[in-house]
Amino acid sequence: MSEDLYHKTLLDLAALPEERLEQADRSITVDNPLCGDRVTLDVQLENGKVRAIGREVRACLICQASAAVLSRTAVGRTAEEVAETAQQVREMLKSEGKPPEGDWVEMANFQPVADYRSRHGCVLLPFDALKKALADS
Repeated sequence: MSEDLYHKTLLDLAALPEERLEQADRSITVDNPLCGDRVTLDVQLENGKVRAIGREVRACLICQASAAVLSRTAVGRTAEEVAETAQQVREMLKSEGKPPEGDWVEMANFQPVADYRSRHGCVLLPFDALKKALADS
């Protein structure tokens, strides 16, 4: 894979420390059977919004970086807002859509992944985990 895929910003994001929550309202683990990525998220909720997220990621650099952005940007968001952002990221990767804006602007760093279809799931796996964790909120 080329250097544009594994650029410094993604390396820095992937290196951010992970921490699980001791008291979570929900914990979920999702796997990508195609590549072996595994994301575990702990979520605390308050008034239908994400109050805190903890994570443990055993995955490639791209998935680690995506989970890092998600864990700090999804705080204060509803399930609907997370699903909407996940769809924007999906469109950015699959159909050359625009990256999310505002608080989610860091997801633009994943645009080079669009050229590597086999890596789309790596970016989206943390979003899938959070959407599942929030499904009953």
